[in-house]
Amino acid sequence: MSRSAWIGWMLAAGLASCANPALAQERGAALLHPLFQDHAVLQRDQPLPVWGRATPAAKVSVTFARQAVTTRADASGGWRATLQPTPAGGPHRLTVRAGPAVQRVRDLLMGDVWLCSGQSNMELPVWRALDAVSEIASAAQPTIRLLTVPKAAAVTPQLAFQTPVSWTPASPDTVRDFSAACFYFARELQKTVNVPMGLIQSAWGGSRIEAWTSADALRSQGGMEPALEVLARYATDPAAANAHWGRQWQQWWATRAGAVAGDTPWQPGADGAGWQDAPAMLGAWERWGVPALSHYNGMVWYRTHVTLTAAQAGQGARLELGPVDETDMTWVNGVAVGSQYGPGEARSYPLPPGLLKAGANTVVINVLDTYGDGGLAGPASVHAVHLDDGMRIVLDAAWQYRAAPGAQAPPLAPWHAATGMSTLYNGMIAPLGSYGLRGIVWYQGESNTGDGAAYAARLRSLRDDWRSQFGTQLPVLVVQLAGYGLPPQAPVESGWAQVREAQRRVAAEDPHTGLALAIDIGDAYDIHPPNKQELGRRLAQVARHVVYGDRTVAPSGPTAHHASRTQDGVRIAFDHVTGSLVTTGANGPIGFELCDADARHCRYAEAVLDGLEVVLDCMDCVEPASGRHYRSGALRVRYCWADGPICTLRDGSGAPAGPFELSLNAAEVP
Repeated sequence: MSRSAWIGWMLAAGLASCANPALAQERGAALLHPLFQDHAVLQRDQPLPVWGRATPAAKVSVTFARQAVTTRADASGGWRATLQPTPAGGPHRLTVRAGPAVQRVRDLLMGDVWLCSGQSNMELPVWRALDAVSEIASAAQPTIRLLTVPKAAAVTPQLAFQTPVSWTPASPDTVRDFSAACFYFARELQKTVNVPMGLIQSAWGGSRIEAWTSADALRSQGGMEPALEVLARYATDPAAANAHWGRQWQQWWATRAGAVAGDTPWQPGADGAGWQDAPAMLGAWERWGVPALSHYNGMVWYRTHVTLTAAQAGQGARLELGPVDETDMTWVNGVAVGSQYGPGEARSYPLPPGLLKAGANTVVINVLDTYGDGGLAGPASVHAVHLDDGMRIVLDAAWQYRAAPGAQAPPLAPWHAATGMSTLYNGMIAPLGSYGLRGIVWYQGESNTGDGAAYAARLRSLRDDWRSQFGTQLPVLVVQLAGYGLPPQAPVESGWAQVREAQRRVAAEDPHTGLALAIDIGDAYDIHPPNKQELGRRLAQVARHVVYGDRTVAPSGPTAHHASRTQDGVRIAFDHVTGSLVTTGANGPIGFELCDADARHCRYAEAVLDGLEVVLDCMDCVEPASGRHYRSGALRVRYCWADGPICTLRDGSGAPAGPFELSLNAAEVP
């Protein structure tokens, strides 16, 4: 089925099995999609789609806010109706009848609905943000309503939420575990846009943008066909998909930088060189007392054996592993049987018939850890083979390990929850159907900093993909990545800076996309900066400008829009400046760089303020390495280009100038 056809069917169908049992119903009816329930906020001033399920071919009547429409369920029981736009206000009632079945939903408000999505900085709850105790205690906001989409990953688009959902008015009890960035954004926005706010949190820590994008949209980007084909195969034949993916993974291992010919650690007869005995209790390798692993993030190989009789080997079986942190790739007797991303989650992999044999069976696990503790949980007794007859055979042979350092990260299986392809779109966005939205707030990118150069295409694809589902000109508010890590001593390349630049460019090219700066409210030692109140204020300001057309406020801070070569140096012009350009903590701006065309050679540049411009000392623009003068079009200007840079340029309102990279036009270089 094509994606467009599938979406049409999905919107018509809904799913009765996910209905919240607390809804007011008669005769056990669950006629409405579970998004439509008590305390919901519906999007004002737009055609209002409503959908669900009834008896096939049944006449369905819908009444709401003095409107009455009638439709008929299709042959599968799916129905859909569209109500006329309704202004902000309420409360209203929604009643649906289909024959003797009736469902009534109460306390509905018309207002603005926001989908807040991304990874851990969007997921971070109010209780982990600044001043949490007092913020929670004062969080009674009855016209702000909250809904959290249950975490769920799927290899095909889902109609249902994994578990029941509910809309709840904001209160100390409900706000505590809700997204701090999303809640503070709505609270601030409501000061000037005085309408009810509905907030839908759909976020997953550690997630990549590819996981939030549909398979069709990913396919249109190119270069992902092999992985998407494996994903499609996984939906119908996981064992074959695992084996196929294992061969792709092994090919990567054999061709990666620094690969050694004939090094095949997953094979039962692999060379024992480099393997060492692991502690019997296993656990995080940082705690083994091995200096080389005490702060190690990367891959470690594990291997052990399990001995079976012929009768045992002939049964169906599963390999059960204890918690793994973070990502594993697992082989049994040289055949890939599973791979999963899930920090601290156990694994369970079915073993293909005929794979096990009488005698010793080799189990090899490659574990990738990128943050904090990593490795296999112990003791050995938590890892076992489960046979169909109920017998559990512990992997109690001695464990060995071998570190696999290297800068390259292995390919991630496309069905992984947070790091796969379309998995979170399928499980956490598709079930939202065509629910009316005012806009999207997107805070993600940290997990894509390893490939920052590709992020602009990924972000455009996600934006267009979601607009095809929710509305063709739906506003998107993007949070630019906050600073993280210590500032460098010299110019460096930075995946974080590349993602920030991609976010800046994508926002700049589309009038319905806004950018909220966070570079100055990060934390060098915490990837989850807690100052979500200021972030919410900045998001609200962007929304006022981009979404509500309030031109009395700038969308963000000073924005660099042009760089040119002049006799006194390189001039950078800024707009969206409130008052004048100012600097903090230094006599002049710092953090500016001049680079050659491919940014192989960069140096910090002295800078001074001149009205609404910054002037960089070009020092005749001589390449540091060769001594050659930069030629036409061969000069780049960068600002705050690092994971955790120091940025001192602001305007009179205190708003920071965000990171950027600009090229000089050829005609402007003498």
